[in-house]
Amino acid sequence: MSEKKNGQGMGPLLRGILCVAIGAAIWFIPAPDGVGPQAWGLLAVFIATIAGFILQPMPIGAIAIIACTLLPLLGIMKAGEALAGFSNTTIWLIVSAFMFAEGFIKTGLGKRISYLLLSRFGKSSLRVAYVMSAADFIIAPFTPSNTARGGGIIYPIIRSVTAAIGADAESGKNRRTGAFLMFSAYAAVITSACIFLTGASNNVLCNTLAQEIFGTSIGWGAWFAACIIPGLILSIATPYLLYKLIDPELKETPETMQLAREELSRMGAMTGKEKILCVIFASALVLWATGSIHHIDSAFVALLGLSAMLLTRILDWSDITKQHGAWDVLVWMGVLVNMAAYLSKFGLMKWFAGAMSAQFAGMPWMTMLIVLCLVYTFAHYLLASNSAHIMALFAAFATILVSAGAPVLGVLILLGALCNSASFLTHYGCGVTPIFFGAGFMGQGQWWKIGFIVTVLHIVVWMGVGLPVMKVLGML
Repeated sequence: MSEKKNGQGMGPLLRGILCVAIGAAIWFIPAPDGVGPQAWGLLAVFIATIAGFILQPMPIGAIAIIACTLLPLLGIMKAGEALAGFSNTTIWLIVSAFMFAEGFIKTGLGKRISYLLLSRFGKSSLRVAYVMSAADFIIAPFTPSNTARGGGIIYPIIRSVTAAIGADAESGKNRRTGAFLMFSAYAAVITSACIFLTGASNNVLCNTLAQEIFGTSIGWGAWFAACIIPGLILSIATPYLLYKLIDPELKETPETMQLAREELSRMGAMTGKEKILCVIFASALVLWATGSIHHIDSAFVALLGLSAMLLTRILDWSDITKQHGAWDVLVWMGVLVNMAAYLSKFGLMKWFAGAMSAQFAGMPWMTMLIVLCLVYTFAHYLLASNSAHIMALFAAFATILVSAGAPVLGVLILLGALCNSASFLTHYGCGVTPIFFGAGFMGQGQWWKIGFIVTVLHIVVWMGVGLPVMKVLGML
C-alpha cells in the first residue's frame, strides 16, 4: 500500500524520468513577474528533488547529491554556495543525536530503563502501555529517529511482552491485547516525537527551514515548554482511549513484571559505561534546557556529549562511521535546507507570500491556521515519510500563514507537531510504522480506523491546549 501511494508501482527508471520531467516543465515555463531567473531555476531543481524524495527512484541521499551537483552546472549557484548547507549547525545536532541513540542501544541503557519500569509497574496491560510511554519519553530527547528508537528499543521489548502474556497474531489468542500493547507502544514513540525538538529529525528540519525562510528558529527548551503540556495530556489520554477502543482480553498481566525481572537479571548489574552515559545524558539535558542562559548552541552541546562518549569509549569511531542513517540525513537535509535558504534569498518566498496574501485577504489568520492545519495533517495519507511531508508542504503552508499574520514560532511548532501526529493515519505513516504494523495484531482497516481516531484526538489537543499554551508563552 505504501509503495503505491508513493509511486513505487512504477519502475525506478520511470520514476526518475517523471522527476526530471517535473523539473524540466517548471524550468521551461516562463517565470512570473517579480521572480528572477535564478529563483525560478532553483525552484525547478527544488521541486524535482522533492518529487525524487517522494517517488524515490534511488536513495534520497543520492538524489540530493545529484541536485547539489546540478546547481552550479546550471549556473544557479556557485559551487561554494551549493555546498553551504553542510555547515548548518542544526543538521549537526541531528547527526550527533543519532550517535546518542547508538550509545543507548550499544550499552543497553535504553532497554534497562524500560525493563526497570516494567518490573515495577507492569502488572496490567494499561500500566504496561503507560510504562512504555514513560520509557520512550526518557529516551526520546537523544534519539531523533523514530525508526531507531521505536524499532531498536521499544518494539523488541513490547514484542517480548506480548509473547510472555501469550498474545499470538497467527492463532488469534489474546489478539486484542497484543493489538492494544503494540499500538500503544507505537503511540508512545510518536507522542514523544512531538514533545522534544530532538525527538524526531523532521522537527529539526522544520526549525531549520523556518530559520532559513523567516530568519527565526526556536531553542530546545522553548520547544519543550510549548509542547510538554499538550504532550503529557496525549501521553495520558492516548493509551486510555486505545484501551477503550480495542478492549484487550487481558486486563492483568503479571507475566510482564516477571519477564522484566528475568531480563534485568540476565543483564546483570549496571555497567560503568551505562553510569557514565547517564551522567552525559543528564548533563546534555540540563545544558539544552538552559540554553537561554548560557547561550551555548544546541548542536555544540550534542557534540560535547558525543565527544564525551568517544573519550570514555562508550562509542568508538567505527560506531560513528556505521551510522549510515546519520550521514544520510546530513547529506539530504544539508542540500534541501540550503536550497530552501536560497529560494528565500533569491526572493521567491517573498513573492509567494505576497501572492498568497492577496488570495486570502480578509480571512483572520487564526481561521486560516485551523483550516490549513487540517489540510496539512490529512495530506499525510499521500505520504509515507514525515521528512517528505515537511519537505513537500512546510515551506508553502508556513509562508501562507506567516504572510497572513500568524507568528512564526507558533506556526513552526504546530506544523512540526502535527506532522508527527499524522503518522497515525496509515500503516505506512512514517519509517517505524510498518515495524509495529508488521507484528500482525491489527489488519489494515482496523489500523486506519484507530489511527484516524487517535489523529483527531491529537488535533483536538494541539488546537485546544497547544494553541493557548503557545499564546501564554508569547509564541502566538
